[in-house]
Amino acid sequence: MTRAQLMTLLAAQYPELQAYEIEGIVTAFFDAIVERLADGGRVEIRRFGSFSTRERVARTGRNPLTGEQVQVNAKRSLHFTPGKNLRKLVADSKV
Repeated sequence: MTRAQLMTLLAAQYPELQAYEIEGIVTAFFDAIVERLADGGRVEIRRFGSFSTRERVARTGRNPLTGEQVQVNAKRSLHFTPGKNLRKLVADSKV
């Protein structure tokens, strides 16, 4: 689902809201999540899952094309843990 599809879905469910209000709500929601994660925090959405960041230590990697060793800097990466309900829905869905 894209951001535009989400806003269309919300507009259909809440016809009393104007398009600019829906856009403001969606923007505020995602901005709050991004800001919290950028600060190193954790975001938990019940029945969906939680987002957090993980520290990756600096290490020596290898260029797969040349085999040459390269230094990989330390960094933070995003981590998502699905909630129990989401895991069950995905596992029970038909392929």
